[in-house]
Amino acid sequence: MRNAHTNGALGRAWWQAFKGGGPAMTDSSAQTHVVVVGGGLAGVACARLLADDERARVTLLDRNGNHEFQPLLYQVATAELSGKDMSFELSRLFAHEPSVTVRTAEVTSADADTTSVTLADGDTISGDVLVLAAGAQPNFSRTPGAAEHSFPLYSLSDAIRVRDRVLEIFAEVAAHPELADEGALTFVVVGAGPTGVETAGALAELTHNVMPHVYDDLSVARVRVILVDLGHTVLPAFSDGAHEYATKQLRKRGVELRLGFSVTEVAPDHVKLSDGTSLPTHLVVWGGGEMAAPLANQTGGLTTGHGGRVDVLPDLTVAGHPNVYALGDFANIAPNAPGAEPLPQLGSVAQQSGDWAARNILSDLDGTGRLDFEYHDKGIMAMIGRKAAVAEIGEHRREMHGRVAFAAWLGVHAQLLANAGAQARAFTSWAEEFYVRPHHRSAELLRSSTSDSLHIDWDEPRSGEQV
Repeated sequence: MRNAHTNGALGRAWWQAFKGGGPAMTDSSAQTHVVVVGGGLAGVACARLLADDERARVTLLDRNGNHEFQPLLYQVATAELSGKDMSFELSRLFAHEPSVTVRTAEVTSADADTTSVTLADGDTISGDVLVLAAGAQPNFSRTPGAAEHSFPLYSLSDAIRVRDRVLEIFAEVAAHPELADEGALTFVVVGAGPTGVETAGALAELTHNVMPHVYDDLSVARVRVILVDLGHTVLPAFSDGAHEYATKQLRKRGVELRLGFSVTEVAPDHVKLSDGTSLPTHLVVWGGGEMAAPLANQTGGLTTGHGGRVDVLPDLTVAGHPNVYALGDFANIAPNAPGAEPLPQLGSVAQQSGDWAARNILSDLDGTGRLDFEYHDKGIMAMIGRKAAVAEIGEHRREMHGRVAFAAWLGVHAQLLANAGAQARAFTSWAEEFYVRPHHRSAELLRSSTSDSLHIDWDEPRSGEQV
């Protein structure tokens, strides 16, 4: 296995592959057939690069048929973006790529030995190369009731469910103000990582600053947004300075922090914490970690590790299966260094791994050999609220707060959107309105939204101590 730094011909080899430098192949039977499972950042990045080489044909499988931009789902959940802003039809993204076939289908199992997948309708699709980029699912850590009663944020439908529940709760309280006295306006967010912090901050701004414009006569004085985490800091992967900044900004927005406590039970009308207290609530947003999608346990020949994710070799293939790749949130991708921890589940990791896997597939066609994955670290960042963000940029983690961090956050997300084939122009236009006209767009989105979620039974008995 060669390292990316040892071959000066790397750029020339990949450029030749990218431009289709091999012999022309117009017969599809002579093309290398790549089956890609998952239309997220990793899967789309892989398919897009392969689409430019006539030696490969791609079958892209996704159960929803859409590319959903997961880093911004919390903004859909809190009405800062509409669902259509963050969801793109895969068939349209690849409409001008005849070598890519998009199929809306659920993959129920895969076989690494035969590089094949089985679909929910019973069909089997085999390829020369299998790329597994099926994404993640929430990790409820066996918390009783969490899977049944909490609201995760891992898909567009999840985000819309959260938004609809917020709308429903406020509509019910507007019609029956006495419900506020029973804790109906208490919202709990589990997990103080980026997803939880971003959701808590946006939810606090939505409930305190936007909803009064939707319900003029509704007092929001009883609104509570509570962020719960077993750890003792928010954004634990960030620096101490970022912890302090994020904590200050969350509290400034009215978010209550319950750090050092775990959630021991989620019920339809309350959550219990490890100190024995019970919080009345009808909305628990779960951002308490993730694990690989179920397909990881339904694929023969794979070894899984932390988070149920597939362990991969430095070139992103699976041990013993040189024609099977695992990417993005579906894989444990470790930097090519002794004792290195797996890379975090970030959009930039997913996108870069998809791009790299495609280049390795093309390198096989060139006969130039594969290269070990080299991640370009863009840093970590989180949006805490309007005009408040924290970013640690690059490998040396240059720390930024506030407006400058927001600009960095915007740039990284716009690039990820562009790499996925989406038009980033609309995103940057939204960002300007988000920054300059803070609450106008959210109120408009809420007024135009309709809720189709289940009716809340406010008469369910609550148990435990209310605090």
